Amino acid sequence: VPLQASGGGLVQPGGSPRLACAASTFALDYYAIGWFRQAPGKEREGISCITGRDVIYYADSVKGRFTISRDNRKKAVYLQMNSLKPEDPAVYYCATYQGCGSGFPPGAWGHGTQVTVSS
Repeated sequence: VPLQASGGGLVQPGGSPRLACAASTFALDYYAIGWFRQAPGKEREGISCITGRDVIYYADSVKGRFTISRDNRKKAVYLQMNSLKPEDPAVYYCATYQGCGSGFPPGAWGHGTQVTVSS
């Protein structure tokens, strides 16, 4: 499993979880790493991505609420989620990408992390 997502769980409405993506077998420095989510009955949605040069992409659905960042020394990419909405619950995956933007599909990914919103 090249990438492992963590940090999900049960979150209150309006909560602010931070997801982490860890690489176990390679350095992240030269890769674009992004997040996509999959909710039951919905299509996979790419939501954010950061390139090796820190060029960042956000989908409109999360722009202004989510923040992506990376720490190459820790081989990690983070997704800070704020102001969660009812449409945000899903399984979140991190993946490698050839580039960041709405037209790039994910490459390799591992296990996702479930984000559930409940009061």
